[in-house]
Amino acid sequence: MRLLPREEEFFDLFVEVATRNKEAAQQLRELFDAPPERRTPRVEAIKRLEHEADQITHEVVNRLDRTFITPLDREDIHELASDLDDVMDAIDGTARRSQIFHLGLAPQGVKQLTEVIQRMVGVLAEGVGRLKKGDDVMKYCIEAKKLEEEGDAIYHEALGRMFETERDAIEIIKWKEIYDNLEMTLDQSEDVANVLESITLKHA
Repeated sequence: MRLLPREEEFFDLFVEVATRNKEAAQQLRELFDAPPERRTPRVEAIKRLEHEADQITHEVVNRLDRTFITPLDREDIHELASDLDDVMDAIDGTARRSQIFHLGLAPQGVKQLTEVIQRMVGVLAEGVGRLKKGDDVMKYCIEAKKLEEEGDAIYHEALGRMFETERDAIEIIKWKEIYDNLEMTLDQSEDVANVLESITLKHA
């Protein structure tokens, strides 16, 4: 019996954020699949999820201050919470830009990237869910990194195609920012995979 029990609830809080990220990624994909006039409910749903994820992240930080013995290194807990939050912020930022820019129908490259993001965030949610028991986490980290590479290839190909075919400079500026944000979401997601990998190696 441990005299000072470790606070295990951090794992559950991580899962709660990762689950909301997964829901937000699905909403983002549906947002760009939808016609422009039907996007607002998706943007609002993402904003609500972002707010909920923020509150859970604050709870992680507050709990860290109050906890004497943590199940993982303090800096790892802080970094994982922060990186998961960055993924949600990136998704929310893209959704808000879709409204600000009054975007038309999404190009194929945007749809492909949101689909990769949805898969990647799902893979990360699986990895986060297994962190408590430590089983198979590395498999999901490797899968996430492959998806980041897949997304990167789509990003470069889609940007090249847009610059070749689009004649309206304003449209190029607007969609380029969307592409950049989607690519940043993949990078933030890879950061989560890197932290999960680091934690797994430490505790192997």
